[in-house]
Amino acid sequence: MIDAHCHLDLYQNPANVIREIEHQGLYVIAVTTTPKAFEGNLRFVGSSKRIRVAVGLHPELVKDRACEIDLLCSSIPNTKYVGEVGLDGRSEYKASFGLQKEILRTVFSACLDAGGRIISIHSRSAASAVLDEIERMPGLGQPILHWFSGTDRELDRAINMGCWFSVGSAMLTTKRGIVIASKMPIDRILTETDGPFGMVNRRPLMPWDVKRSVNELAVIFNISAYEVEKHIYKNLRSLLECVSEPLPP
Repeated sequence: MIDAHCHLDLYQNPANVIREIEHQGLYVIAVTTTPKAFEGNLRFVGSSKRIRVAVGLHPELVKDRACEIDLLCSSIPNTKYVGEVGLDGRSEYKASFGLQKEILRTVFSACLDAGGRIISIHSRSAASAVLDEIERMPGLGQPILHWFSGTDRELDRAINMGCWFSVGSAMLTTKRGIVIASKMPIDRILTETDGPFGMVNRRPLMPWDVKRSVNELAVIFNISAYEVEKHIYKNLRSLLECVSEPLPP
């Protein structure tokens, strides 16, 4: 199983979470919200073969952390994964939206220069703008739209552009989230938690809660949980081939 978008460093006890990830044999992409968090994540993840650390700059933090963009770009050669990056178009981030675009273009350009990266992308209230930025830079790698919440038209556009999607239980607690997931190609879906921000019944989702997503996707696509797991594993293998990354043991 895979948790394709998890804020590992923001759990209360990351060391315990890491031990349980290893015990359960999960594959986790640990996204970061600031470039300065990247090196710290690498240190506490250590030699784990099942956790990959992504370097990111969350769009909600761009206004205050844009000065870290050079650090982010200099870290990209040291990882195959970038995230969480993207755009947030909600009213409270309107003032920084132009700067968000500038930062995202710089990140995408660095991914392109590095030969392509797996990129976990935030697009809340900004799906069309994010797709515009992806479209203007072919070869940047494999974009994964995390917790996608755009319109049907934006979803169709993302699918036609070759985007992937990460889907979690928090997304699937809403009718709209279920409808969106049902229209995604199953061969481009990965499971996620967005933990500890992603919550169900007021409880932060843990990486192993991707089992919930597997069961929920089984209902949505009217197939068995075992078949969903096979699809997700095949998708993971295809994703890692994009960046010549071996499957974990």
